[in-house]
Amino acid sequence: MLYPSLFDSFFAPTRVIVVSEERLQAAERQAKQEQLEALDNRIDQLTQYRTSLYKQMNPVKAGADLDAMDGGTHDG
Repeated sequence: MLYPSLFDSFFAPTRVIVVSEERLQAAERQAKQEQLEALDNRIDQLTQYRTSLYKQMNPVKAGADLDAMDGGTHDG
């Protein structure tokens, strides 16, 4: 038979994989760890983006940090 029939595809034997409880828990733990790492990376990216947007919205004046050190103002 060159081509399987549609009938055969519905009644083909299913594939069953047996895994120990320890291996299943380890795989679940690994998947959760990978999700946490992906979330941490995304949080870092978003935090950096937020900081850059904040800096764009609130630019620092050229002499503001020196004025803060000596307690003076920018005009004297």
